[in-house]
Order: sequence, then C-alpha cells, then structure tokens
Amino acid sequence: MNATFDDLIKLVQEYNPSEVEVITKAHDYADYLHKGQVRQSGDAYITHPVNVAYILAEMQADADTICAGLLHDTLEDTNITKEDIVENFNKDVANLVDGVTKLAKMNFSSKEEHNLANTRKIITGITSDVRIIIIKLADRLHNMRTLQFKSEFKQKENALETMEIFVPLAYYIGAYRIKSELEDLSLRYLKPSMYQRIKERKLKLEEESDDCLQEMLFKIKAILNDSLVPNEIKVRTKNIYGIYKKLNNGERIADIHDLFSLKIMVQEVEECYKTLYLVHKLYHPINDKFKDYICNPKTNMYQSLHTTVFGPQERLVQTQIRTFDMDLVASFGLTAYWAINKGDARNIMQDDLKNKYQFFKSLVDINSMFKDNQEFVRQVKSELFSDKIYVYTTKGEIMEMPKGSTPIDFAYKIHTDVGNTMISAMVNDEWVPFNYELKNKDRVKIITDDLSYGPRMEWEDIAFTSYAKKRIREFRGR
Repeated sequence: MNATFDDLIKLVQEYNPSEVEVITKAHDYADYLHKGQVRQSGDAYITHPVNVAYILAEMQADADTICAGLLHDTLEDTNITKEDIVENFNKDVANLVDGVTKLAKMNFSSKEEHNLANTRKIITGITSDVRIIIIKLADRLHNMRTLQFKSEFKQKENALETMEIFVPLAYYIGAYRIKSELEDLSLRYLKPSMYQRIKERKLKLEEESDDCLQEMLFKIKAILNDSLVPNEIKVRTKNIYGIYKKLNNGERIADIHDLFSLKIMVQEVEECYKTLYLVHKLYHPINDKFKDYICNPKTNMYQSLHTTVFGPQERLVQTQIRTFDMDLVASFGLTAYWAINKGDARNIMQDDLKNKYQFFKSLVDINSMFKDNQEFVRQVKSELFSDKIYVYTTKGEIMEMPKGSTPIDFAYKIHTDVGNTMISAMVNDEWVPFNYELKNKDRVKIITDDLSYGPRMEWEDIAFTSYAKKRIREFRGR
C-alpha cells in the first residue's frame, strides 16, 4: 500500500486528533522543502516521508515522532538547519531528525569511513532516544517496500545491510512485525528464486490447512466462550524467512512445528493459564514444545504461552496464548507503549530499555570501549547481532548471551562482583573449566569467594564479551 497524506491524517484522527494540526504543518513544511525532488520510482519525493509517517502512525506514535518522520530527510536533502526545525516545531523534533540524518560526507576521507560512522550513529541513537531507531526502522521498511526501483546491485546491498543491522535492531526492541517484513523483503532480493519457491509452497500449505485451522479456531472459541473467557483468536503462518531458516537447518517444511499458529488473546494473565488447560483438553500437546514466556519473558520482553498440539488431519499447530497488552508488545515491542501508556510512553520506553533490556548495557559498554568505528561495528555484529544462546541462572532467570560466551562472561553479566570473586563454575550440575563454551539452555552456577585473588590476567583472553573484558581490565588496573 502507498499511503497518502489523507490516509495518514485519517489514521492519526483515530487515536490522537488533537495533534492533526501540527502534523499537517510538518507535512506542508516537508512538501515545500522537497518540492521538485523525485524518487527513482518517479513519484514526488514527499511520498516517502508520508509513508514513513504512516508506518509510525500505525504504531500510534506521538506527534513529535510523526513530525520527525515527515521531516527526516530535510536536514540531509534540503538547505534548512536543525535550528530551523527547533524554531518551527520544537527541540525534540529537531533532535529526532538530527538523530536519523546521515553525517556529512565532507568529514570523511573514504566512502567506507563515512558508512561506518553512519552505521555507528544509527546503532547508538537508541541510547539517547529509542524513537530515533523506530524512525530509522520505518524509513528502512518503506525503502525496502519500494526497492524494485533500484539497480540489482543496490537491491542486494540494501537487503544485506537490512539483515545485518536493521533486523537485529527490530528484534532487540521487540518490533516483530517490522522484523518479519524486513526479513522477507531482504530474502526476496538476496535469494529471489528460493523466496518465490517458499512463498508458493507456503500459500499452498495455507490453503490445504485452512479447514483444519478453522475447525480448531471454532472449537477453541466455543470452549472459551462456554467458560466465560472473553477472547479473540487469529491464525498466523510463519514468515517466509523463518521457514527458510528452518529449511536451511535441515528440517522438512511439513515438520516445522510452528509453521501454523493460533494466537489466542484474553484479558487477564490468569485466563492465559486457564486457556492453556482448555486447549489441552481439546488437543494433545507435545510436551517438549511447551514454553512459558509469561513467567520467563524473552530478553526483549516478549510474553506468551506457547504449546504445540496435534490438530485435526495429523497437523501440528502451535497455539500462542497471551493477554491483549502482551499481544501489542509481541507485535510492536517497545513501540506498543504508545498505545498502552499514551502520554508517558516515551519516558517509560527509555527507562525500560535501560533497565529491562539486556542488550542495552552491552551496547553502551561496546560504544565506550571502541573509539574506532570499524572496530565498534565489527564488535557489535559479532557480540550483539550474531547468533544468540539462552542460558539459565540457578533461579531460573533467562540470560541472553552471544554464541561463544564462557562462564566468565556469564558471571560478569550477573554482576561485576560475581565475576571478580568467581573461583569455579558448574554447568548442568557438572564442573567446567572457565574456557567452556556455553550452550543453549545450559544451567549455570558460579561459585564465588570474597577472599579470592580476583580475575586472572588470562581471563581477558578467554572472555568473549566486551563487558567482561572491560571489567577484568579495570580490576587488574590496566
């Protein structure tokens, strides 16, 4: 869909009609500044910022964010200054536009240096205001939706950058809808024939499974209604890139247990567990496919109960059971706070990002440790944007770690004092050396002694994460 300004205003009026005037002002200002500029599609340039703003409005973004979305290319592509935006709007809008604006090329000796500096600016923008990343994600999403007008080389270059930078950022803030669409759009240009084959197979399987899914939906809805549990149920199919990853790991498409899902939304947490019981009364579960992400949320605050059951026609179907608010967070991540928390959303977003999202502290540490842009980007990609493992503390808390982490990294992630006083480690009730590489679902116990000698110098070489290396170095006084 190519949204118009009228579409944008109609959407904003549904949730924030008092801000229509300032958003109209931002549109008219952007339209004036971009006058005569044309996209490669042949459309007037203003269509791009309007569509970026529309994507933001779909998340019920605040007025400052939508205004910044409309103005996001003005500092880069027109003659106005940040001060002009402050004067015409406010400091917040100006800071957001500045945050998403590329650095001037004249300050760099090569294209590579320029690209690395801009990549760093994009990634670290989240530390000052998460809305900068949200605008960049909306910007990238619309650019990917219109990528067909670029050359084949640019298509693949943009798709690769999207997978390496923007998909992980969308994951970290829990914006699953954007993440899934960016993944599919990227695969479409990186592996077009594979993308098309999976898309066709997916559509065929959806048609073949429709009767089964509708029967399940009807029966589950009936038993919930009879039990006086208010509910809404939706059918979901795994995205094309998700299927591609499973196939790449050697699975057959028919064996993907979460290929089809029924999303069941209820009002209260207690009703989630009651619903789980009622679903299992109707359909036998596969025990090892049950996940309780309500008591143990994912590291990006995703919450839901997952259970895979044997449905009609011998089909495996996953059911995801959550509250309506959990569903908003599951779809939109931190951006759901706009709908849930209204006027306080921005501050709550930033506070929760700092205090609840594990990756945030790692990003701040990497940013402080690596002054060189190339080293910073390399470390972020290897430590934050690479494959993850999820391990458990002795209290059952889930810790997200980069693949390659050791007990030393785990100890310092819990607390600096735990790392500094560690004398040994156990994994799954067995003693392991400090260079043991942690595996997914490992249970880790760190043994400490307040009278210990402290971290050894060689620990820095064994540790994988920047945070652990930094703390070891600080303790050794280097």
